[in-house]
Amino acid sequence: MDPLDFLAQVESNARTYANTFPRMFTSGKGVKVTDSEGREYIDCLSNAGTLALGHNHPEVKQAIGRYLDSDQLQQALDLGTPAKYDFVQAIFSLLPRELRDHGKIHFCGPTGADAVEAAIKLAKHYSGRANIMAFQGGYHGMTAGALAAMGNLQPKNHLALSGVHFLPYPYAFRCPFGTDGTHTDQLSIDYIHNVLSDPESGVVKPAAMIIEVVQGEGGCIPASVHWLREVRNITREHDIALIVDEVQTGFGRTGRMFAFEHAGITPDILVLSKAIGGGHPMSVIVYHEKYNSWQPGMHTGTFRGNQIAMVAGGATMRIVKRDDLAGKAEEKGRLLVAGLRSVAGRFPFLADIRGRGLMIGVEVAATDSGRRRDPSDGALAKLIKKLCFDRGLILETGGRYGAVLRFLPPLIISDTEIREVLERFEAAVEDAYAIWVAADVIERSPSIAEVI
Repeated sequence: MDPLDFLAQVESNARTYANTFPRMFTSGKGVKVTDSEGREYIDCLSNAGTLALGHNHPEVKQAIGRYLDSDQLQQALDLGTPAKYDFVQAIFSLLPRELRDHGKIHFCGPTGADAVEAAIKLAKHYSGRANIMAFQGGYHGMTAGALAAMGNLQPKNHLALSGVHFLPYPYAFRCPFGTDGTHTDQLSIDYIHNVLSDPESGVVKPAAMIIEVVQGEGGCIPASVHWLREVRNITREHDIALIVDEVQTGFGRTGRMFAFEHAGITPDILVLSKAIGGGHPMSVIVYHEKYNSWQPGMHTGTFRGNQIAMVAGGATMRIVKRDDLAGKAEEKGRLLVAGLRSVAGRFPFLADIRGRGLMIGVEVAATDSGRRRDPSDGALAKLIKKLCFDRGLILETGGRYGAVLRFLPPLIISDTEIREVLERFEAAVEDAYAIWVAADVIERSPSIAEVI
């Protein structure tokens, strides 16, 4: 049996990426991966944002190789090791002063979801309160507590999840208050103020508020500097722990080392994973020392001492800092956005280009001259994604109705490779446009489903 057929037969129905990109991938270097037939693809998914330095960065590989040859521990629970010492020093050297000088770090399990669970548990333990606040469109992981804070309803159906009050995220393109987006930020701020101040709001005071500075799976939606500062002021005013989930945005992705630095704020609890492990499983929370209320054993995990991830992550952090990859992500993000807007100028269904740094979303939707609230077109986005893949470009979709094409290339992508991405994307969009017109998608003809 073909290996891909075998995997499709025995793997869970819940698998995702393997259904979208049905190839056997055998190697990767930098921003490109190669399948078993020798075909090369530009990877603008980078393991859902994990691979800040792309595939098989030589310096990271060398650091891992040297470590493996040294016979040091590969797993160490929470014991002290040289790798752990170097890793913690690397993280603290990158933190803003308030967290660096007053921060505590806790090593969690391998996934970002476990770090989110830890952050929520810590805030609840410290405050003695039972509930939290989260935002519509948010994504924080697939374990029970993290899933409860997720905006996407599909994974939550039929599950008894509670303890979260959802707030409208400032999504101006699709304003949750029904406006044209001009005043979305202020409406969101006023709404949060009201919920927390109104004695008849029905919402009890939460232990924490958890946010993404740029919603990732929610559709690459960046929060403004003004909104973030106001949220920080509100949480301080009401003595609510502000948890910032930087699992996907951390370590240069948005043009700053941490996305919250765009607004000059500091969270109470910072959640980190993905890039922090240099391509290997790792997650931590860093929090202000005043929240250090846990006793030994109150949040543990067998693989929280993954030494290989610490070595790879330490090397990755040093390279990101040394090579100013955060600054370069901002520059290259502007180049990519400019190119995408040029393409969007030719095609009416590329309705919004947004994001920060190298975390960019293109929303596929019909538009009009008014409020632009026509349904987003997930089927057309899925078609564009497929045609991109056929042309050797890996993109993923997200957002409402799966209608946002997401660009998350490695931070090391070159200007030449960005131009190549734009060429392949434009060609795929041109092909999709021809199919879109032929299938009369404007009238929502079901024939497009036969093409995908």
